[in-house]
Parts: sequence; structure tokens; C-alpha cells
Amino acid sequence: MGLKGRSCIRRSTITAIFLQNKMTKMNTLQTIKHHYKWHAIYTRSRSERKLLKELVKIGVDCYLPLKKELRVWSDRKKFVETPLFNSYVFVLVSAREYHQAIQSIWAVRYVSFEGKAVVIPESQIEGLKSLLADQGHKVEVSTRNFKKGDQIDVTSGPLQGVLGELIQIRGQQRLVLRFESLGCCVHAEISVDDVEILKPETEN
Repeated sequence: MGLKGRSCIRRSTITAIFLQNKMTKMNTLQTIKHHYKWHAIYTRSRSERKLLKELVKIGVDCYLPLKKELRVWSDRKKFVETPLFNSYVFVLVSAREYHQAIQSIWAVRYVSFEGKAVVIPESQIEGLKSLLADQGHKVEVSTRNFKKGDQIDVTSGPLQGVLGELIQIRGQQRLVLRFESLGCCVHAEISVDDVEILKPETEN
């Protein structure tokens, strides 16, 4: 076999090893991601940003939803960013970071049910990020117990891909993300032309 032939075989072997290593790495990352869950930490009063800063410093993946509010003083007006949920910060942790994330003096406890930290679905976190990123929609938080509506998938517009519920409030169609563990809902006006009603799953 000539040098050219051996070179081709070697190149193919290296390529195969590279692809195998790449697939192994991807599978490992998927496995690692599978063990990470979103939880909500209840913070001390007005300490959301302080806890967020500490979590970022120690390398914990975290999220503090912010909303813009117009503040009016006697001499000026100004838009300021304030937490969407008072006294809550979301964290994405595995068993390794679970206790580390709650060690801060600004953290009080995990939002829990029957002694276990409640898992926040990743789809809700991503939907919340999309809602807040879209400047065309005014996002509101309410503790009212809205009647559950149709499950919907936003199929077009800036909120495409967001899953939630369709609720009519004051004659307007609203997209609702229900955070039952926090006792509230996040909602924004949406056109029915941008949504598709999801059919309920049938039991076997």
C-alpha cells in the first residue's frame, strides 16, 4: 500500500475518532443538563439583586426576571427596572450546587412542597424570558385565581414557541404562565391569530 493510501486510512481513522469524541461529549452534556433543575429561592426583603450577585460570583446559573416601571418624582420621571416577583430568584442547579446556592445570608429557603424544593418547568422559564424580552407587550403579575383556559402554543410573532394558557381578562385575550408554586400568574395580551389550541392528551 502506498503512502497516499495509508494517509487516507489514517485521516479516516482520525475523523472517526473525532466524531466519536464529539458525540460522547454531546451525550455527556445532555446527561449533565438532565440532572439540572430550575428552582425558586425565597430571598430576604429587597435582596433579590444581592443574592443574584453572590450566585453569579460562585458560578451558579440563576435568573432574576425584571420589569420596567415608570417612577415619578416631583422634578423628574424615570424608567427603572424592578423584580417581576418580589423576593424570588430562580436557580438552575444539580444536587452538587443545591445546598451551595442557599448558603447566602440573602437567601431564606427554597420554595418547597412537602419538604421538597418545587421544580419549575424549564418551558416556563424560557416562556417568561420571551415575554420580558418582547417590549411590545406589557407584562403583568397577578395573584388572582384565574380560571384555567385552553392550553396554547404561540405559533407566530415575537412570542413564538411559548407554551401557556389562553384566558380572557376584561374582554382581552391574554397569554398566561401559571406559577402555582409562587401563587401567581404572569400574563400579557396576545392575538388569537398568533396561537394554536393544543389538544388535550387522551388517556390510554
